[in-house]
Amino acid sequence: MNETSEIAALAARLDRTNEILQRVLVEVSRTPSTHAIFVDAGYVYAAAGLLVAGTEDRRCFDLDAEGLIEAFIDKARGIFADSRLLRVYWYDGARRRIHTTEQQSIAELPDVKVRLGNLNANNQQKGVDSLIRGDLESLARHRAISDAALVGGDEDLVSAVEAAQGYGARVHLWGIESADGSNQAEPLLWEVDSQRTFDLDFCRPYINRRAVTTYEHDGSPPPPREEVRFVGAQIAATWLGERGREAMAELLPGHPYLPGPVDQDLLVQAEQMLKTSLRGQAPLRRALRDGFWQHLQAQY
Repeated sequence: MNETSEIAALAARLDRTNEILQRVLVEVSRTPSTHAIFVDAGYVYAAAGLLVAGTEDRRCFDLDAEGLIEAFIDKARGIFADSRLLRVYWYDGARRRIHTTEQQSIAELPDVKVRLGNLNANNQQKGVDSLIRGDLESLARHRAISDAALVGGDEDLVSAVEAAQGYGARVHLWGIESADGSNQAEPLLWEVDSQRTFDLDFCRPYINRRAVTTYEHDGSPPPPREEVRFVGAQIAATWLGERGREAMAELLPGHPYLPGPVDQDLLVQAEQMLKTSLRGQAPLRRALRDGFWQHLQAQY
């Protein structure tokens, strides 16, 4: 083949390559952008509960998760006007990663995927941040999303943001207004592509504070110590059945003290069962804890 033929063949290959590239560009231009919403439910419950109901304690209020998720979807529809929703990822914690009734109802919603980490004995989420990172990175790597709306505030999410951005996705941090400073870590704020904060008016329709039943002394004699101790053992049996031996093993090194959330749950449940207040009655509170510990240690 002479030089002229080689040049002609090379030119033909270049033309073919350009033609393929043009087709790819046209196809890409026709493919709509896709976004997903990643919600750290623990952050939402704590931040929205504190803002609207004045408490982070989930037992004190109800969250209309369906309504809030729809509000997030609607907000994203306006922000990412030329994009379609892939789905909403809802990250929460559960004992032994078994869905609660509420989490089951959320999982049944259209376009929603519930992902569960674990809860330890102190009701702290474990493994949620790694789930968020895994999903964000995987979706960005496979070009399944072009934009990610991340509702959260934990500094541990920085690595998730960096991983998604490394594959070309844009990450937008959504937060909930805080009455006292910020409830989102500064390093996280520095890394994201944009920020948005939802205020009290946005959150108020989705939070309803529960009525709290309180028990007062009515002048009748307090319950016997042995009865209170027995109630403590009953509550421990239920607690152990719901949380399992792994959670019990986390408690045992702290004996004779109970973590604050566990101790508060124990008191509230005991008052409901006894129909009387144990506030200010230190000997009965000790008997209650003794009964709780006695049952757990007997099972160890």
